[in-house]
Amino acid sequence: MRAGVYDCDVLVVGGGIVGLSTAFAITRAAPGTRVTVLEKEPGPARHQTGRNSGVVHSGIYYRPGSLKARYAVRGAAEMIKFCSEYGIPHAVPGKLIVATERAELPRLHALAQRGRENGIAVRELGAAQIAEYEPEVRGLAAIQVAATGICDFVAVARRLGEASGAELRHGQDVVRIDRRPGRGVAVRTRAGDIVRGKVLVNCAGLHCDRIARLAGDEPDMRIVPFRGEYYELARPGLVNGLVYPVPDPAFPFLGVHLTRGVDGGVHVGPNAVPALAREGYRWGVVRPREIATTLSWPGTWHMARRHWRYGAGELRRSVSRRAFTAAVRRLLPVVREDDLVRAPAGVRAQAVLRDGTLVDDFLIKEGPRAVHVLNAPSPAATASLPIGREVARRALTALGEAGR
Repeated sequence: MRAGVYDCDVLVVGGGIVGLSTAFAITRAAPGTRVTVLEKEPGPARHQTGRNSGVVHSGIYYRPGSLKARYAVRGAAEMIKFCSEYGIPHAVPGKLIVATERAELPRLHALAQRGRENGIAVRELGAAQIAEYEPEVRGLAAIQVAATGICDFVAVARRLGEASGAELRHGQDVVRIDRRPGRGVAVRTRAGDIVRGKVLVNCAGLHCDRIARLAGDEPDMRIVPFRGEYYELARPGLVNGLVYPVPDPAFPFLGVHLTRGVDGGVHVGPNAVPALAREGYRWGVVRPREIATTLSWPGTWHMARRHWRYGAGELRRSVSRRAFTAAVRRLLPVVREDDLVRAPAGVRAQAVLRDGTLVDDFLIKEGPRAVHVLNAPSPAATASLPIGREVARRALTALGEAGR
């Protein structure tokens, strides 16, 4: 790498909504900064961004003061405003979080309190009041969260990319990174291209730990992929808006829920089962090298020993439509097995620490001339605008230091 020869100032790896939001934030904060985004797929937002339920989360679930809480609350309002300004399909129907068993009632009340601590308006409902919002849903109690929305996150990602003015290069799978703190970074792609930048930003999602290690930084975590399987509701009229169960606070997953999308259809799901590849959207996608990487990480085994009972239930719902239907019936008793039509799955890029801890908050780390986004699953799409500004701030600081 020759000093002074650069294709861009900031080189972003990953063309999902977080990477494109970062590019957008950089060019807004520092006009004239040259940004290049490398995305291995032929277009943007092909993985986590484009394979979720499209929910603009209110921020009610997240620990007060955490990045998730602060960025989701702020990001939800900004996302709806962004969609309005750019004509992107969206709505704010609100949602119900429903307790169906007595054991869930204390958790539901605690969730309402957490929402208020995060500055979110919530309304606690008795069993009879649930029907005001969702006539076919049954429960002992619920909370109504008016601020929850839905939108087309793929359209948002595309608009962020266009508005950023960055050079967007698709079909560029990064296979090697040469980083020299005194000079910058050079990236080689599978296509044989070499791109040079002064600062690297890693927004590679399912592959973020691999990119960090290619850059020479040990992230002290590994991505363990969890597939979320969805169905479409053949009778979408059974649900008016969004209906969620009370989540288990031990897990970062929200449980099987019902979500009316901007297209009028109703998504049912997801569950959370280990994927056999980082892009393992069905059981038949198996990549032995990626499985070996997952199994060689000590945290995988610690996690499995700690949570095997939960995992067994998720696996059962994966292989049995009857079991999946039973989970849905807890919220929507009238649903039938033939009401559920298979829909495309998603894969969550879940960071797991060496001791088996599932990283619950967003995780952003820095190295010499590098910023790595190492845990940004849901609600990262909701929070993508404030996440992008934070990553941009760190990247521009590194860029300024590189210029000294």
